[in-house]
Amino acid sequence: MNIRKMNDTELVSVYIQGNEGAFAELVRRHKSKVFTTIYLIVKDRYVAEDLLQDVFIKAVHKMKGGQYNEEGKFLPWIVRIAHNLAIDSFRKNKRYPTIILDDGMSIFNSLSFAEDSVETLRIKGENESLIRALIQKLPDNQKEVVLMRHFSDMSFQEIADATGVSINTALGRMRYALINLRKELEKATKPVTHDKNFYQK
Repeated sequence: MNIRKMNDTELVSVYIQGNEGAFAELVRRHKSKVFTTIYLIVKDRYVAEDLLQDVFIKAVHKMKGGQYNEEGKFLPWIVRIAHNLAIDSFRKNKRYPTIILDDGMSIFNSLSFAEDSVETLRIKGENESLIRALIQKLPDNQKEVVLMRHFSDMSFQEIADATGVSINTALGRMRYALINLRKELEKATKPVTHDKNFYQK
């Protein structure tokens, strides 16, 4: 039995049957992706390492307890567990992910599918706390997509698989999240307008 040549579905099956080496292979294959998923959210290597162990312990309990029914989708399944534990960690510690801005640009400006109006989401560094607060107020399904996309660097297909929805639904949730954020940002950062004629010589 060559474990290295098995796919994830086969590994899960033989692990449930008692082959501990199969689980070790699953960990070897996916621990880097799982760790990155956690770290991009918690921004703390030590916390991420602790949560990484928790993720695989939880996976063991679920598989041994007959709660694994994601045939062929082990990676999205384990990433979803990692994502949920990382978010729970923030809720317990009352923290929120740091949003990294490039030259004052919003994290959303690179989304090619977004409407032109999203270009208004260009925020200076001093507004990072505002963005964090606004994301926290989003409906849970919209907040989840934003976090998975921008903090876990997941593709929309991966997000769809991890959350059990279609890719169109995942895209739709992101679109509504951006619309909601834009509206709230416009309220909070509405610029003062000036009469241009006043400045003409």
